[in-house]
Amino acid sequence: MNSFKTVDEYILNAENGREILMVLRDLLLTTELTETVKWGGPVYTVNGKNVVGIGAFKSYSGLWFYQGALLNDPKNVLISSSEGRTKALRQWRFESVDDIDPELLLEYVHEAIENQKQNREIKADRNQPVVIPIELIEAFEEDPILKASFQAFTKGRQREFADYISHAKQEKTRLARLQKVIPFIRQNIGLNDKYRK
Repeated sequence: MNSFKTVDEYILNAENGREILMVLRDLLLTTELTETVKWGGPVYTVNGKNVVGIGAFKSYSGLWFYQGALLNDPKNVLISSSEGRTKALRQWRFESVDDIDPELLLEYVHEAIENQKQNREIKADRNQPVVIPIELIEAFEEDPILKASFQAFTKGRQREFADYISHAKQEKTRLARLQKVIPFIRQNIGLNDKYRK
């Protein structure tokens, strides 16, 4: 995963959808949102809170609303890209620049800004149990020190490791991800700590 420092760098390095990203960026810059880079991609904030982000993928480019589930969606354009895993995040996908309706898009963005200013948020359920994948359980059985290191993490960081492994569809990918996270666990480094400020 590339970690770009600027939005220009992100857009210039996009293999697909560069024109869509430029149009989306230009529209977002007409609002009061502040442009920044988080997790290696463009994010737009108000009062330091994430409102929208943009990104390019193989078959589409998208704009996502961090609290998109709160938005009125009269045109039914928003989708949950990770059904069952994300409560608040919603995405709007574009396959070409022609798919972008600037006026409609800005209506959604302005509503998202107002929601954020009013502190309307769907909070993540921090109380749900951490489901440890079998690959990690087996690693703990072989290495009690690794298990103790894992248990020293907060529940949220434990969940990040567990979900990262278990969300891979193939066993070989889950095992590869396990090998990737073991050094993090041993060094008491959360999987996503480098993205946290």
